[in-house]
Formats: sequence, structure tokens, C-alpha cells
Amino acid sequence: MEIKKHIPNAITSLNLLFGTVAVIYAFEGYQVFAIYLILIAAVCDFLDGFAARLLKAYSPMGKELDSLADLVSFGLAPTILLYHRMDELLGSRVTGGSDTLFLEILIFVPIVITIASALRLAKFNIDTRQTVNFIGVPTPANALLICMFLHFTTYNTFFDGLLNTYYFIPVASLVLSYLLVSNIPMFSLKFKSLKWKGNEMRYLLIITALVLFVTALIFNITWSVSLLIVFCLYLLINILIYLVKCVKS
Repeated sequence: MEIKKHIPNAITSLNLLFGTVAVIYAFEGYQVFAIYLILIAAVCDFLDGFAARLLKAYSPMGKELDSLADLVSFGLAPTILLYHRMDELLGSRVTGGSDTLFLEILIFVPIVITIASALRLAKFNIDTRQTVNFIGVPTPANALLICMFLHFTTYNTFFDGLLNTYYFIPVASLVLSYLLVSNIPMFSLKFKSLKWKGNEMRYLLIITALVLFVTALIFNITWSVSLLIVFCLYLLINILIYLVKCVKS
């Protein structure tokens, strides 16, 4: 049995490994370290597909393993991060009064992201329309958007006005969960080749990310804002394209 056939699955297993460790550290309150582990898991998620295409080592097992790994790394791990952030924000407000039950329920609202991620991944595995692009926000993109927001707000007070309210994270969790299972077409961020043709939007997002990253370094701004903006642009571009097509039809 050729070793190369196992390389993509080995990389996917690394994705699952880093995602699992991220969950553990997120539970322990080491949010920034957990975010870095999710980023590494995302790199592995990119590389396993690239390796499978390069080595022509596709397999039904690899597809299922990839979904299971993604559920942990990009569904459960960011959910725990949001839960922990909510617990920090609202923990001091839970005083045993009449609003205690309401606040306790709010803290658990981010769990819908894990459920929506599972539904989105299950849908992807049986949906023959998603061979090139996606329908609904990909779980890695959703997770990285969450991680970059949490990373940026760890070191900056820019969004404190929103974060200090009890409703922002629950509402954001519900919106992102809807986008995960929605029927909005989303172009894939994964490269099937390194050619410019067919990858124009992907390269433009990478160039934008690099320009913003360098700008952030020059002006001593937290680097995660660059990826936060890029992933927000990714969502907005796809949503706008979808709305324009709906209006035209």
C-alpha cells in the first residue's frame, strides 16, 4: 500500500489534533493560545485537500474524516471560545436575581454554532452541487472570522461598546449559524491550482490580507484585524452577489 495515499488523511488528523487541543485550552481560559491552535488547524485543513489533489489520493474515508475534524476544529472550538467570552462578560451579572435564568441561557447560545456546523458539514457531504463552490458559509471561514474578532478584541477596546452588552455575542452566533446552513452560494477559498485564471477572487483576498497585515504592522495595530476585515469582505461579497442575482431573477 502506497504511503502517499495516507498523507492527506495524516494531515487531516493533525487538523483534528490541533482542534481538540484548542478545545481543551479554550475550556481552561487560554483563549489566545486556543486561537493560534485553530489557525494551525486551518492550515492543515487547507493542506490536506491540496495534498489529496496533488497526489490524487481521494477517498470516501478522507472526506468523512475531514468533516469530523472540521466539526471539532471549526465548530466546537470557536463555540467554546465564545462561551468562555460570554461567561466572562455576564458572569458578574449573574447575581441570583430574577434575571439569572435569562443570562444563563444567553451564555449557552453560542452552542448553536456547533449544531449549525454539524448540519452544514453533513449537508456538504451529500450535496452534489458543492463540488467547486459552497452553499452556505464554510465552517473554517466562519471559525476564523470568530477567532480573529476574539483575538482583536482581546488586545483592543474598539468593540467594547458592543461586547459589553449582553446581546451581541448571542445575536452574532445566531446570524453566523444561519449563514452556515443558508443557501447563499459562497466561492471556495481553497486553490485547486496556482493559476491566476479561476482564482482571481482568492488571490485578491490574499493580496488584500497581506496589504492590511503589513499596514497593521507599520502602524502597530493588532495583526488579526487584517484577517478580520478579509473574512468580513468574503461574507459581504458573496452575500451581495447573491442578493444581486435574486433581484435580477
